[in-house]
Amino acid sequence: MTANTIKKKTVSVSFLSYSKYLLLLMKPRVMSLVIFTCAVGLLTAPASVSFLNSIIAIFFVTMGAGAAGALNMWYEADLDKLMTRTCLRPIPTGKVNREHALLFGTVLSIVSVVGLYYFSNLTSAILLSITIAFYVFVYTIWLKRKTPQNIVIGGASGALPPVIGWTIATNSLTLEPITFFLIIFFWTPSHFWALSLYKADDYQKAKIPMLPITNGIEETKKNIFVYSLIMLPVVILPYYIGFAGETFLIVSLLLTFYYNYVCYDLLKFKKNKFEIKKAKKVFSYSIFYLFLLFVLFLVDQIIK
Repeated sequence: MTANTIKKKTVSVSFLSYSKYLLLLMKPRVMSLVIFTCAVGLLTAPASVSFLNSIIAIFFVTMGAGAAGALNMWYEADLDKLMTRTCLRPIPTGKVNREHALLFGTVLSIVSVVGLYYFSNLTSAILLSITIAFYVFVYTIWLKRKTPQNIVIGGASGALPPVIGWTIATNSLTLEPITFFLIIFFWTPSHFWALSLYKADDYQKAKIPMLPITNGIEETKKNIFVYSLIMLPVVILPYYIGFAGETFLIVSLLLTFYYNYVCYDLLKFKKNKFEIKKAKKVFSYSIFYLFLLFVLFLVDQIIK
């Protein structure tokens, strides 16, 4: 084997390895949720889009979400290295250069918005640009280090993908996709505050003003329970406006009642204290709960 051949193979391996870390910048777990919720929005819309155009459009929406994730990691590299949950991310470990992450996220942001406009429509492209800008500038740069309400307000960006899915098919905004937005928006606080309870030391080290740090454990538990209760009228709304049927209403209410129960179980523990097992149960069930709600939208459309 010649020296040139060895050199080419080394460069190839290095490129593939670096590409893998660039992909990790995009937060693959978040992207998988974006793919799913965006697809639900598209599939439940009253207008149809060809299979190929649907795949391409969802690809660009996912790219946009990944771009926002990369820009988030670029800006928060100083915080990520302080937290056990994030210290192994590509930038803190030195796998990806911070400037490269900025360039990567910026280029992907532009390509995703332009691509979605070209293959879909202007409404969807505008909503995607708002999603990226809100997550990067409003949540990451402005709110996260300043207020314990960062998750509440910042949750708006995570709630937009199913709305974009709807507009990909219809090129319009109506009340129906707003129900998708409200479900994710009001689900987000209890989900992340449960996480912040048992990761409070991490947030304390990074000086991120999460609710358990600024307002205490008891206030956090109360807020988690209150937001779980807010989900009751939110899941009734799709049925009330005629978007979803009785199957969605009954099953979503049962799922929500159980969510209320696990949040109340966390709340009723000793005052100003919490049980890690119960906080983790709220966090893990909340993921399962959101997933099932969006599956229900699809099932409801099939059996209508």
